[in-house]
Amino acid sequence: MTTPPALRPRLSLRTLRVHRQDSVLFIELSTPEPGNVVTDAMLDDLWAVLAHQDPDVRVLVLSGAGDDFCVGGDRTEIAEHLVVDPAGGGVRVSGTKARRVSEALTSNPAVTVARVHGKVIGAGFALALACDLRVGAEDASFRLPELAFGLPMAWGGLLPRLLNEVGPARARELVLTGRAFDAQEALSLSILHKAVPAEELDAAVTAWAKPITRRPPAALRVTKTMLNAYTAATRLADPSALDAELMAAVVAENGRGGAD
Repeated sequence: MTTPPALRPRLSLRTLRVHRQDSVLFIELSTPEPGNVVTDAMLDDLWAVLAHQDPDVRVLVLSGAGDDFCVGGDRTEIAEHLVVDPAGGGVRVSGTKARRVSEALTSNPAVTVARVHGKVIGAGFALALACDLRVGAEDASFRLPELAFGLPMAWGGLLPRLLNEVGPARARELVLTGRAFDAQEALSLSILHKAVPAEELDAAVTAWAKPITRRPPAALRVTKTMLNAYTAATRLADPSALDAELMAAVVAENGRGGAD
């Protein structure tokens, strides 16, 4: 069987590895030396892939190269943005990109699967949580350290998704303490749907992908749209559209000496 093209059109990607097997599209974060940190370049690459995704794709698998899935956003890049524009304009642009990518994962017509291992931190946590299904290695660790860095939980719509998935009481504790937690706790919180030995991650993804790819495409798209719609309906408000503005405002204030 001839492997279909991963993307239409063919793209030049700097931070990702992308390949396709039949109706399953694999996207790997591929800057492992710094832990697959989320940069503007990575967000641009992710958006390019998601915007040019073949409509025949039924399952999209997001993973990370190297020892970690993703250790979070690039704080050096944030500092560079502030040097260029102390008012936070560059941070605002980055935040808008983050929300666009996260929404593209959540609203993707394909079923999105996060395959995580190692460290899953901050922005990496947000990307994983934006996916429909999440499987993690048993030795994976999770953390939301934004508050310790003087940042609000305003990246890619992470906070409303976290509240919806784990509930307000537990979300509050994870966000305010910033403590690390393991895969078993992530499983108990519904942050993961499965926790397996690292060597079984691919098999777990395949176990989900096989039946999904056999579903009638129209029914699959409509069902996913319904799931997203009913989930959104349980939230009285979702102010995550303000994430970019809130992040820019706080980072700019910190840059002026506002942080303790």
